[in-house]
Amino acid sequence: MDNIINQRIALLREFMREKKLEAFIVPSTDAHISEYIPEHWESRRWISGFTGSAGTVVVTHNKAGLWTDSRYFLQAEAELAGSEIILYKDRLPETIKIPDWLKGELSDKDRVGIDGNVYTAKEALKLRTELEDGNLILVSNYDPFEKIWKERPALPVNQAVAHPLEYAGETTRSKIKRILEEAAKFDAKSVWISSLDTIAWLMNIRGSDVPYNPVVVAHAFVMENETTLFINTNKLTLALAETLKNETVKIVEYDKTKEWLSKICNCNVCLDSGKVSYSIYNLLSERNWVVDKVSVADMLKSRKSETEAEGFRRSMVRDGIALTKFFIWLEKTVSKGIVTEYNIGLKLKELRAEQENFAGESFHTIAGYAANGAINHYHPTESNCLTIKPEGLLLIDSGGQYIDGTTDITRTVAVGAVTEAMKKDYTLVLKGMIGLSKAVFPARTRGSQIDILARKAMWEHGINYLHGTGHGVGYYLNVHEGPQSIRPEENPVTIQQGMIVTNEPGIYRDHEYGVRTENMMLTKLEMTTSYGEFYSFETLTLCYIDTTLIIRELMTEEEITWLNDYHSMVYDKLSPYLTDVEKEWLKHKTSRI
Repeated sequence: MDNIINQRIALLREFMREKKLEAFIVPSTDAHISEYIPEHWESRRWISGFTGSAGTVVVTHNKAGLWTDSRYFLQAEAELAGSEIILYKDRLPETIKIPDWLKGELSDKDRVGIDGNVYTAKEALKLRTELEDGNLILVSNYDPFEKIWKERPALPVNQAVAHPLEYAGETTRSKIKRILEEAAKFDAKSVWISSLDTIAWLMNIRGSDVPYNPVVVAHAFVMENETTLFINTNKLTLALAETLKNETVKIVEYDKTKEWLSKICNCNVCLDSGKVSYSIYNLLSERNWVVDKVSVADMLKSRKSETEAEGFRRSMVRDGIALTKFFIWLEKTVSKGIVTEYNIGLKLKELRAEQENFAGESFHTIAGYAANGAINHYHPTESNCLTIKPEGLLLIDSGGQYIDGTTDITRTVAVGAVTEAMKKDYTLVLKGMIGLSKAVFPARTRGSQIDILARKAMWEHGINYLHGTGHGVGYYLNVHEGPQSIRPEENPVTIQQGMIVTNEPGIYRDHEYGVRTENMMLTKLEMTTSYGEFYSFETLTLCYIDTTLIIRELMTEEEITWLNDYHSMVYDKLSPYLTDVEKEWLKHKTSRI
């Protein structure tokens, strides 16, 4: 057995035999139910070799499988090659669910293990019920990776920094007050928070504990008279600790969290079981009355203040300047045969770094040329990437972190001769993006109710994409933010004034090319009538859209008008910061069609 992944699976099976477990489930999350996590908790990646951000590995004594969604099907196939792990394409009708698979593989009263510290309470409770229906037993008190992962990285110890009030726009004390007011609507007098981005927002701090996400590993317990922050105190300077103290925040060492929780009783605690680990949920629910709701703190964070909205607008201008310079460079350089998918990311970072308030990338640049454009979350490396040729399509999904905003943008451009099929797909994607951009909808509308606006043109041609259409974006925080979303799957959270959402339909031709166009949008009040409030979207992203790929006959006059108006806005907002040569280039790219 020379495959390193198979060797690691063998170590896990040895641990399972010691603990009398017939299966073990390894999710992608950490103790804070994060999407992107510190290396210490990358157990699923270690055990499988799969590097995508979403997926679950299940190991029995004679089989192993990885369940992941459509964003990663091609990537997972490549990364699992050579190991015994079988890919199960999650969310497809024909794909068996993990509990049903376990019921078919295991025997009566077999024990299924999870690490309750990194499994969401909501999923663990559901899993327990489903396993019990098959007379299987869920065991949640083991972390096998403490033993079998010999070189497991330690928890990060990076310094936290204050997010200045001029950018944050609101004090921690004020945010605590608003959180407790929301919790009181559910008769709760305290709120538990494990989400790292929510804690960073609440405490007006930022950090570097997770790549691309400016967050700090911590938990928080919000109460009326005193809020407790569980954090490694070495992360805090004396000045920052004093600032937090003045905001009624008490500091407790991170490794004392469970000990502290074991003493809490008779509290009415509001929490979100989808954002809290099973272990913490059990500790809180044993001695307290728990109100399980969509995180009240997340809801408040998602509705951007005017200070935050203005920060986003400023950061979009800077990002747009960098992108304009990048596409000029790309156009001049691609014919030389020296541009690769990998150095596209380096160039984007270099140009963004020249802008004021730049603090890093918001995620690893996805530059997919030709067939690699069909891999939703493709990750080019220096040693494994394509050289861009002056032909076909190039898809670039990138973003920047600025102290006053976070950006996420995708553009697909022609780098040479293209086919009519490429143009048709590109035009259908653009029609979908414009359709959602133009939406006007009543208050209390859910994302699933407007998702069709981005898909309608594709559906009429028998085409669909399997990922969501839009996600929230944090304010100098995580590029993926909830609880709002725009996707076919039902999400009870409505799209509300002040929420940021992305708009990113796409078409992917496996082993050929991919097309995606993405802007970020701010939800705003459009009008108030006798039927109530109606909302619309303000497009924030400032970057030209390649018009050479458009089949004009497929576009309506309304769509053409929207595109022309958008391009006028892009030019008007960016041109004051460009050289004469750059202005002329952008003027051509944004000319009316």
